[in-house]
Amino acid sequence: MMTAAPFLNFLTRLAANNHRDWFDANRSEYQALRNDLLKMTEELILQIKQFDPSIGTLSASDCLFRINRDIRFSKNKDPYKTNMGVYVTRGGRKSSFAGYYLHIEPGASFIGGGVYMPMPPLLKKLRQEIFYNYPKFKSIITAPEFVKIFGSLSDMGDRLTRPPKGYDSSFEGIDYLMNKHFVVGHSPDEKVFANANLVNLSAEVFKVMREFNAFLNVVVEE
Repeated sequence: MMTAAPFLNFLTRLAANNHRDWFDANRSEYQALRNDLLKMTEELILQIKQFDPSIGTLSASDCLFRINRDIRFSKNKDPYKTNMGVYVTRGGRKSSFAGYYLHIEPGASFIGGGVYMPMPPLLKKLRQEIFYNYPKFKSIITAPEFVKIFGSLSDMGDRLTRPPKGYDSSFEGIDYLMNKHFVVGHSPDEKVFANANLVNLSAEVFKVMREFNAFLNVVVEE
C-alpha cells in the first residue's frame, strides 16, 4: 500500500533546507521517491481510465511536475518546490484539458482538478458554456456526492469583483462566472492522507468529478 507519508517526510525536511547542497546530499532519496510516484501514477492512470477513457494514452512522466522552481521572475529564490504534483489529463500536464490533480504538500495536500488558469479565449468560452447550459452545470455541481466531497468550486482567492462584461448580475450562476479558474479540491485530514492507499483514495475522489471535467472539456475540444 503506497501512502503519502514518505513524500511528506521528505518535503518537510526540504522546506527547512531549501538549497542545492542539501538537495544534492539527499538526491538519491528524492530519486527513489520520484520513482515511487511514477509507479503510483501509472496505477492511477489505469484506474482513471476505467471511468474516464477520454484521458487517452499517457505515460506517468507526462503527468509529473518538476521539483525545480522557475526562479527567473520570482522574488522567492528557493530552488525547489516543497510539493509534489501529479496531473492526469488528455495530452499531459501542459495541455488545456480539464483533468485530475494530486497535490502532496505538508499541511496543504489535496485531491482535485478541473481547469486552472485558462488563457483568456478559453476562459471566455468556459463562461459562455456555463451561461448557456447552466441547468446542466448546476445539476453537476449540486449533486449530493459532489457537494459532500468538494463543497463547491474553489475560487483560488483570485476572482473578479464584478460580473464579467456581457453578463447581468441577476443571472443565477453569476458567482461562478466571476471565477478565473474552474477547479475543485478535496483536502482529507493529513493523517488520512498519510496512511490511506493514495491511489485508491485519489481515484475515488476523481471519479466524483468525472462529469464536471466532461462538461468543461466539451469547451476545450472546440
